[in-house]
Amino acid sequence: MAIYNARIVQVDAAETRRYAGLRKAQHFGEQNIRDACAEALLLIDVGGVWELYDYDCANHVVASQVPFTIAGNSIIKHLDGCERVICMAATVGLDIEREVTRKFERGEYLSSILLDAAATAAVEQVADEMEKHFALTFARDGFKLRWRFSPGYGDWALTEQAKLFTAAGAERIGLTLTSAMMLEPRKSITAIIGLERVTASQPSQTSKKSCATCNRVDCPSRKF
Repeated sequence: MAIYNARIVQVDAAETRRYAGLRKAQHFGEQNIRDACAEALLLIDVGGVWELYDYDCANHVVASQVPFTIAGNSIIKHLDGCERVICMAATVGLDIEREVTRKFERGEYLSSILLDAAATAAVEQVADEMEKHFALTFARDGFKLRWRFSPGYGDWALTEQAKLFTAAGAERIGLTLTSAMMLEPRKSITAIIGLERVTASQPSQTSKKSCATCNRVDCPSRKF
């Protein structure tokens, strides 16, 4: 398992606004969002871990130490043509989660909501930075990446979380998994990334994640 220590120097204010459900609230005070991002930067404890495995595309099997079969039409389609997969996990730690709870208990509801949104933005940034690292690393070996796909996306059941958790080595960065298959700390991510070999007729860019591939049209975090 490879540990990845990403460094976040600024939490994305626009993404914080989106995760707070304020995308259409044009007159909401930007200073409140900037303050939440600044506070988040002081509280996050970034961690990342990943492992590379061969992938049997025909049988949808990840050749981890304990091999597991991918189940779900959307994830199978997403990984179609991939020879390898990266199983990854990322977190921004427990301290920021505790502060979100403390603020809420003190009745500082707006501050709590905005800090929670900033924490979500931050962990997504960590995962994005890991993807960028993978794209550069594996391009040298002739691969391009599919965007990361997590249990709960499409029809890849959340119950599959345990297999991915183990394959990624998520416990090495302090993550645990509840009986309901939820990650703790909450502001954490597990995901799988497919690696497809580039041919002369294919572009080498990483494929982009798009809300168009998700059936959650009512999602408050949807970009369009």
